[in-house]
Amino acid sequence: MAKKKFKDLSTGQKRGLGVLTGLQFLLAGAALRDIRRRPATLIRGSRTLWMLACGINFAGPIAYFLFGRRTA
Repeated sequence: MAKKKFKDLSTGQKRGLGVLTGLQFLLAGAALRDIRRRPATLIRGSRTLWMLACGINFAGPIAYFLFGRRTA
C-alpha cells in the first residue's frame, strides 16, 4: 500500500489529524510549563530528562503528569 500524502486525505482525516496535533502541542506545552514552574523537590527524577521526554508524542507528557509530579 502506497503512503498517502496530506493532500490525498479526506476532509475528516485532515481535521482529525489537526485535532490530534493540537492536543499533542497542548499536552507538551502544559507539561513543559509545569516542569519549569514546579520546584525541583516536587519533581520525581531529573527536570532535564522530563523535558526531553515531553518530546515523545503523547507518551512523554502523559507519563510526566502521571509519574513525574509529586504532591506538595
